[in-house]
Amino acid sequence: MLLLTLLVVLLAQSLASAIWLSQLRATQLEGLVTAARSLAHSMSASVSYFRSLPLAYRPLVLDQLRSMGGTRFVVSLNDKPLDMRVLPPTPRKTAVLEAVDEVLHGQLGDQVNISVQFVSPDDLRIFNSGLSLSELPRSWAHYALTLEPVNPPVLVTQIRLAEGEWLYIASLLPEPYTSLEEEGLPSQQVWFIVLTSSFLLLFIGLLVHWQSRPLKRLARAARDMSLGATQVDEAKLEGGGSEVEDVGRAFNAMRERISRYLTERSQLFSAISHDLRTPITRLRLRVELLEDEALEAKFGRDLDELELLVKGALQCVKDTDIHENIEKVDLNQVLDCLVEPFLAPGGNGRVTLEGAAHFSYSGKPLALKRCMGNLIDNALKYGQRAHLFVEDDGDAFVLHVDDEGPGVPQQRLEQVFEPHFRLAGQQQGYGLGLGIARNIAHSHGGEVSLQNLREGGLRVTLYLPRT
Repeated sequence: MLLLTLLVVLLAQSLASAIWLSQLRATQLEGLVTAARSLAHSMSASVSYFRSLPLAYRPLVLDQLRSMGGTRFVVSLNDKPLDMRVLPPTPRKTAVLEAVDEVLHGQLGDQVNISVQFVSPDDLRIFNSGLSLSELPRSWAHYALTLEPVNPPVLVTQIRLAEGEWLYIASLLPEPYTSLEEEGLPSQQVWFIVLTSSFLLLFIGLLVHWQSRPLKRLARAARDMSLGATQVDEAKLEGGGSEVEDVGRAFNAMRERISRYLTERSQLFSAISHDLRTPITRLRLRVELLEDEALEAKFGRDLDELELLVKGALQCVKDTDIHENIEKVDLNQVLDCLVEPFLAPGGNGRVTLEGAAHFSYSGKPLALKRCMGNLIDNALKYGQRAHLFVEDDGDAFVLHVDDEGPGVPQQRLEQVFEPHFRLAGQQQGYGLGLGIARNIAHSHGGEVSLQNLREGGLRVTLYLPRT
């Protein structure tokens, strides 16, 4: 959400800045053209003034202007137009040149020969002799045509007054249009964008954090619900909005329904066990009274099968029951208790254990012991030996149980977790061990997976996350 917000803020600020900058440039261009027209009117007035002077007085007036210094224009009379290197055109230069040319022709007439161009101060030439700006006395032109350290371009206008007489006028555009360059975003505007974006992202980040805290509590309660009857305190969801509070109430209602269903299921199977045990026992007594031994054996097998099914169903319910409190479990102690009977010499070293858990685990002690015990029993039953390898870190506890059996066909790696499914029909048991182990792992947020080893045997991996 923060990344998406950052992208939206940047796009919005970029669009707003682009619009603002385009409007600013349009306003500046309009002001620049107005200033250029005003400058052109002043030039036109100067031209009219010099036209009105007698020929003999024109040099005297020019000498007076040069001796005064600080005038707006640098004016001279030349016998021909001066040739200077012109600056490359830009949209702003072109707009100024067109505006000045339009005003001068409008004021002086279309038949007047007028040359308007922008020249760099370094390439500027003023008199017939082609003197540069640096060769002139500072009082003559420097105050009017230099603006250090900007060094702006000079607008040079040459107007033909008569045959062999050209009026030369050089000037700078007024502030703030001196440089004629299109500026980017001002530094103040850039800082404004940065500060507003930072404050907006900070506010949205705090808002997201504030809204996500009750959702994190709800997610934690949802993860723990499979481990115990944890009810969400609706007061903890306050501040997260009415929708989050509604989710919390719905979660509590769902938890209560699931808990009630599990209780009713346990009671149902207990009642079934109680109700079936009596008639089965009564039938066994009656079978023993039969005189036909063959018929007695048939009835006995049927009753054994019936009792096996009842016990298997009851064990499945009992071993997957979730009504055990969560505690800190020392997994090393649990493993030691499970493998101790099989260690040498009494157990002939049928079980080996490598590695150890570095931290205690929050879970159900009996359920975890039953889960790992089922995995070890399966390895001993089908693979003769069990080799346990423990991997533990801050993220998860992992137990690998390797056996020396024939393994499991690849297409049946998931089918062996189904209740009452057994690959070897002659083996004793209910076919529930792996299914119960996986159910207990799931209730702790973990997983049980199978993998055939290259050197032979089956590896059963128990993964229990700590988060």
